Amino acid sequence: MRSIDVAILGATGVVGREMLRVLEQREVPVGRLKLLASPRSAGATLSFRGREHTVEAVTDEAFQGIDAALFSAGAGTSREWAPRAAARGAVVIDNSSAWRMDDAVPLVVPEVNPDAARERPRGIIANPNCSTIQLVVALAPLHRAARVRRIVVATYQAISGAGIEAVRALEAQQRALVAGEPAEPGPLSGQLAGNLLMHWKRDTASGYQEEELKMVHETRKILGDAEIRVSPTAVRVPVLNAHSEAVTVELARPMTATEARTLLTGAPGVELVDDFANGVYPQPLAASGRDPVYVGRIREDVGNPGGLQLWVVADNLRKGAALNAVQIAELVFAS
Repeated sequence: MRSIDVAILGATGVVGREMLRVLEQREVPVGRLKLLASPRSAGATLSFRGREHTVEAVTDEAFQGIDAALFSAGAGTSREWAPRAAARGAVVIDNSSAWRMDDAVPLVVPEVNPDAARERPRGIIANPNCSTIQLVVALAPLHRAARVRRIVVATYQAISGAGIEAVRALEAQQRALVAGEPAEPGPLSGQLAGNLLMHWKRDTASGYQEEELKMVHETRKILGDAEIRVSPTAVRVPVLNAHSEAVTVELARPMTATEARTLLTGAPGVELVDDFANGVYPQPLAASGRDPVYVGRIREDVGNPGGLQLWVVADNLRKGAALNAVQIAELVFAS
């Protein structure tokens, strides 16, 4: 891979900092590095490869000569700045929801649909939602072998996906719970400590949450099959990092658990942790800070013979966001 000049917009956020860490850990040959944020965050310093870099306020000129612009600054910021960065010649890899369902913008998970990154008429590539990424990495090998027809998925989502202030709010609530004191919601929609929340934006017409509908539409786009039926339920749980998913799959032909294990063994981005008889299965604590999508509890569906059930866990800040974006950059600039 040749040396590339990189800009990170939203560099001071949780995912922006993780992008910087992943670039360093994967030894991506970064030439020039621009760390960008809102004027409010400008002037902060972040370390990369032993050197301090000053965060700058985002401007059009900041993207001049940049090869890969990694965005993690929210949908509104992305809608404003992604076309402007692309106009300066950068390939924008955007972590927000702004461009995911745009027909002119590929939605890419490198282990699943790498070829989609080749055609990018807007100069933008979208990074999928964190929950969708780990789901499709786990299901792509099964889909290729026997075509997924229906997915029923319940997500157990860690609070790190809501940002650092939400993490701090949960930690404060947990301390209050132990002390027997009232728990303040802070930026959360209620008390998460000792509780579960469903706090994403609601779609009143369908009764679903925005987070759930993302999984429906993004899964179809990434797997290239508009006929896949997805029935999602998203739940926020009092876990600091790494999302978990209970997944039930119906395929075009019956598949045994043994065949599924064979297909998933060595599959790109997947690591099997599947010895439930001995208490071995994926857990968010073990997945946090690590790159793979962990799959376990693979079993034949007793309620729908021929179908399967799986338990899928991954670090939502890494594979669910920063790592996937860096992998896309590696894919685009591989030669």
